[in-house]
Amino acid sequence: MADAFFEPDGERFIPSELTRGPWDPGAQHAGPPAALMGRALERCEERGDAQVARVTYDILGPVPIAPLRVSARVARPGRSVELLEAELAGEDGRVVVRATAWRIRTAELQLPADLPGVEAQPPPGPETASPAPFFDTGHDVGYHTAMDVRFVHGGFLDPGPAMVWMRPRVAIVAGEEPTPLQRVLVAADSGNGVSAVLDHSHYVFINTDLSVHLHRLPAGEWVCLDAVTLPEDHGVGMSDTALWDERGRLGRAVQSLFVAQRG
Repeated sequence: MADAFFEPDGERFIPSELTRGPWDPGAQHAGPPAALMGRALERCEERGDAQVARVTYDILGPVPIAPLRVSARVARPGRSVELLEAELAGEDGRVVVRATAWRIRTAELQLPADLPGVEAQPPPGPETASPAPFFDTGHDVGYHTAMDVRFVHGGFLDPGPAMVWMRPRVAIVAGEEPTPLQRVLVAADSGNGVSAVLDHSHYVFINTDLSVHLHRLPAGEWVCLDAVTLPEDHGVGMSDTALWDERGRLGRAVQSLFVAQRG
């Protein structure tokens, strides 16, 4: 088995079979490309005094398991807030994913200790959670084998909301340690998968986008998804995922879903 989702090759990135998603044997799960584009956004006119606070991906088509190129630029510069853009394209130049991200400067602040807010107590940790079998994709190797997945409640074969800890077993790019941002992004696209309410063998529920908001970056290897999926009978749905680490809340991920019956 490969030891990374992507192998660098000059300006190209060669995906391994670990990127394979559940819908099409020739297409990637959106998690690894999201992390790869996050890497490009982090490195775009890199600065140590700022954090990516929101990144939104528009998925324009299936991401092939084939050589890819990724580019990023500062679309609107600023000392305090700047807008970044990134594109992921195949060798033919066709763009398959576009992303925009807000990067906000960071600074030490003195905040009141008794700020009101939502419950911030972290969920039970990954050492208390359990692996669960993945639904049958017809393939022994793919994204589902490249990720360490442990459920606090729910499961791939248990329809409904789920809380699950995730971490990559392999590098995003060969020879590199995943950054905190990459660890979030490679997992966040799984919200609709872990909390599916429809039978994968009878329905598709594919996200057209992914928007991740982060008020801080995760500490440690694990990211927790507390996810719910909401399909409607007119064929549109949404997945809503609270993001945690072992310290507490760190952000949220939302996906718009195309829902259809198979056949």
